[in-house]
This record gives sequence, C-alpha cells and structure tokens, in this order.
Amino acid sequence: MQKVGASTLQIAVFLGLTALVALLTYWKVHGKAANRTGELGSTREVFLAGGGLTWLFVAGSITLTNLSTEQLVGMNGTQMLLLAWWEISGFFGLLILAFVFVPIYYRNHCTTVTELLEKRYNGGSIRTVISFLFLLGNIFIYLPAALYSGSLFLKSMFGVDWSLIWFAAPMAIIAAVYTITGGLRAVAVMDTYSGIGVLSIALLIVFLALQAVHFDLSTVPAERLSMIGSIHSPIPVHTLLTGMVFIQIFYWSTNQNITQKAMTAPTVREAQKGVLAAATIRILVIPVIVVVPGVVAYKLFGNIGDQAYGRLVGTVLPGWMSGAFAAMMMAAVIAHTSAILNSSVALYAVDFHDKFIAPVKNHWRLAAVASIVLTFSSIAMVPAFENAKSIINLLQELNGLSSMPILSAFITGLLFRNVDARAAITGLVYGFCTYAFHNFILNKPDMFYPGENWYQHAGMPWLHYIDVMLIVLVTSVMVALTVNRFVFGNTATFIFSNRRRAMKVQEAV
Repeated sequence: MQKVGASTLQIAVFLGLTALVALLTYWKVHGKAANRTGELGSTREVFLAGGGLTWLFVAGSITLTNLSTEQLVGMNGTQMLLLAWWEISGFFGLLILAFVFVPIYYRNHCTTVTELLEKRYNGGSIRTVISFLFLLGNIFIYLPAALYSGSLFLKSMFGVDWSLIWFAAPMAIIAAVYTITGGLRAVAVMDTYSGIGVLSIALLIVFLALQAVHFDLSTVPAERLSMIGSIHSPIPVHTLLTGMVFIQIFYWSTNQNITQKAMTAPTVREAQKGVLAAATIRILVIPVIVVVPGVVAYKLFGNIGDQAYGRLVGTVLPGWMSGAFAAMMMAAVIAHTSAILNSSVALYAVDFHDKFIAPVKNHWRLAAVASIVLTFSSIAMVPAFENAKSIINLLQELNGLSSMPILSAFITGLLFRNVDARAAITGLVYGFCTYAFHNFILNKPDMFYPGENWYQHAGMPWLHYIDVMLIVLVTSVMVALTVNRFVFGNTATFIFSNRRRAMKVQEAV
C-alpha cells in the first residue's frame, strides 16, 4: 500500500511541476509578446528572440541546450571520473566564444553561423554545404539522441518496462509545440526555469549518492577514479593537449545550436555576460554532477552503463523528489529538443528556403511545418540508438565526422583572405573522408590480425580518435589553401599580415 502511495505521489509531483514550468514559460513569453509589434514572423523574432534576452536567459539557454540527458545519462553511464574533462575543457571553449566569436557574430549581424562564412569567402557555396551538414547532424544525431537518452532516464527511474517510444513521442511533440508557438524566446525561458531545478536537484543527488556509500569509494577500481586517462581509455591524457581544445572551439563557438543562444542578447556586452555566467556554471557545477553519480552507481549496482543515472536517482531520492527531478529532466529534454528544432528551422529557412525556394514571408508558419516534419523523423530514429554501448562516446565519435572539417572552414575563412569557397569545400570533403576512413576502417578490428586494429599492429596504439581530429583539422586547412592556390589561382593572405602592413603605412604617414 505504501509503495502504491509513493508511486502516486511521485507521478503527481512529476505532472504538477511539468505543468508549472509550462505555465511560467507561457506567462513570461506571453507578457513579452504583448510589447512586440512589427517584428512578429520576422527572422530575428522567431530565431533570435527579437534580440531582447538578458544575460540570465542567455546563460540558462546555453547551459540547458548542452546539459540534457545526453550528458547526465551518457557521462554517468561511463561510470568513471575521467569524462569530466569534456566539461572542464568546455569552460575554455565558452571563454573563446565570449571574447572572440561573439563580437564577430554581432559585428556581422548574423542569424546563423553560416552567414559569417559567406561573408568571409569568395562565393556562397560554403554556406550551403556547411548548413546542410549542420542539418544532417541535427536530424540524424542530436535530435534522436536527446530523445533516446531522456527516454532511457525516465524508463530507468520509474522502473517500467515500456518501449522508449512511449517516452520519446510526448517529449518530442511538446518540444515542437514550444518551437511553433514561442520560438527561441520560449526555449530560452523554459531552459532557464528548468535549469535552476535540474542543477539544484542534481547537486543534491551527488550528496545523497555519496551519503548512500558513506562517502567511501575506496572499493571502486582505480581506473574509474583516475583523472589521468590511459591509452585505451575514452580520453587518453595526451589528447587534452591535442584535439580536445579544438573540439571545444567547434562545439561552443561555431555550432549553430549553441551560438544561436549567444546572439539573442541586445548587445555584445550583455551576450558576453551570459556566456561568462554559463562558463562559471560549467566549471563549478557541471563536472561533479555528470560523473560522481555514475561512479557511486558502479559501487552500488556494478557496471550497468547508461542505466546508471536513472537507477541511482530512483534509489537515493524519495518518491516525491524523484518525481520532481523527473519533471525537471523532462523539461530539460523538451527545451533541449526544442532548441535544436529551432536551430534546424533557422538553418533551413535562412540558408535554403529563402535562397532556393521563395522568400519567407512568415517564419512562424514555416517553423510550424518544418518542426512537425523533424519531430516525426526524430521519434522514428530513437530505436537506432538502443544498441549503443555508451551514448556519450558514440556521440563524440559521430560528431568528429563533421566537426573538424567544419571548423577548418571557419579557421581558413577567419585567418585568411582571398580564399575561394570551393577550395574550402574541398578541404571539408577531404576532412570528412579522412576521419571516416580512420574510424570505420583503420580503427576497426583487422581481419588479418584478429583482436587488433591497424594502429595496434603498426605499433601506434596511442593514436586516438581525438588525435585524429587534430590531424584532420590541420590537414583540411592545408588542403583548402593548396587547392585555392594551385587549382583556383588565388594567393591567400594571412589576415594579421595585412594589419601589420596597414600599421606600418600609418606610421610612415
């Protein structure tokens, strides 16, 4: 009888808080909407919240767009402290966004990050290609992965044997409603409200989890407690000085899903305050909540992978509070999914529909149609992630297919002048193929040497996919500059050499 009562209370709190977040978001967005005239349906209003968000909502939106169940479920699912390096290094990625890229985006009046590329290159084809890659990543990776990890968390926490689709479908549909009715403004507000709840309860879970094992992790294997990764670990220690920093630059500074949130403030200074607030949360709070519960779960339940976080939460939190956390996590998944939907619609509307089909007269209407299509495709793809051994490691490896090639186009465009867009595309295609060849051929078990991949047999077991990302980045830039010079006959000039030359001229005058 007591068990039924606890379950009923848990569900009641879950539904109540879910409704409360929705009502608070509607009230905030509706109140703002009353003062918005003349902008309704515009690109800026739908995709950049009219440029009217304060630093608090910028920080909340950036934090929750990143911190969803992929991180809480996926990183805790590895059940080792080492994965905290992803979040620690993210702090430096946010600093680069704040002080380097935010001023550039605002100065160029960008709605999408791809607009910047069109302005930097001779030709707009690079914008179309990279926007297409972003869309592919959102459709086939980010959207279904968010729904999968959120569904797995709720299923593990509530302890039910339902298909993940029963969890994924309602969250995806609600996310689409937010995108269609409130645009990025609703997403940012919901992110902030649910983010406060998620972070607060997540910190409480860390304390209660450690208390459950009497703050004693001495019986956990040393490799799960070490922050120094071995050659065969997910993050070998040397990769922190190779590809890791560039992965963070790509994710935080050139990824439409994140940078779009930084462009919603009225001024550069307000945007920078929001990004720096998100960076503070990133370094002080996030690393602890994404790894410690997983290690405690290893001591309590053994190696249970991505089910670790949901099972631990269901164990250490009282019924009513686990219902509250489930509500906050569901809100986070919905807001995260809605944010990616909004970014995807922005890329399609601005970079494809506007350019190749017809000028968009009302972006709300287009957002509605595109969101519905993407919602159903995301739900249909959730089962494809069920066979993943680790959702977070799978995502990082898949992201490598496009992240470094795309970053090479940004680096080439920002550091050099007089580069043909087709040369940058050549470098991008080269990088994509090189990374795919490494991950799907060279890094797989060799049929001639069972139990080894090519690198192990060649005496290079230290070459990790994060190392390969750096190699892909550098060589992609080199390929782009080489093709630009010898195929298209252009001589690229280093941007800082022009500045030094101009300074010398001014001094001479």
